[in-house]
Amino acid sequence: MITLLVKLPPEQCPKLLHRVVDGLCCRSGPRRIDYGDRWSLTEWMELMDSLSSLIRFAVGRACSDQEVQQLLSDLDTARAEAVLQCVHSRFDELRHALVDRTNAISSTQLQDFNWQLKLALSSDKLSALNTPLLNLSLELKENGIQRSVNMEMNKEELQTLISALEAANKVVLQLK
Repeated sequence: MITLLVKLPPEQCPKLLHRVVDGLCCRSGPRRIDYGDRWSLTEWMELMDSLSSLIRFAVGRACSDQEVQQLLSDLDTARAEAVLQCVHSRFDELRHALVDRTNAISSTQLQDFNWQLKLALSSDKLSALNTPLLNLSLELKENGIQRSVNMEMNKEELQTLISALEAANKVVLQLK
């Protein structure tokens, strides 16, 4: 419902757009009271949602000017240009805020990993075992504190881990 932006005079669009960007960057966003009775509460919420979504999409996908203009095809030239100018001027700040928001999903980050493949020839219970084992060491940073996680996996457990990581990678690639 970005077409609701036509209720605002073109010269006031940049101020509103920059306030929307402020809201996306975890600062004070626009307040409906500052814009009078131009929009009903429902229209205001739809406008804020559509502007936020459009800006996040344009920055997250690093859309070209032509792509952004296609997304704004329902708007007149002055308002579309105001949106484009706002996205251009605050692109780095928006990108940083979106990355921070994404990173905040989990407080644990992988810093480093190391692996070692071993062949267990026997054990105290079996004289001929011949089982490959993988030792995986993960260096994690959680809330500024580093810790190590060590795992030993047999072939089946390793295959399960690889399948889970491939599935996760597939989801991440679909989100890009």
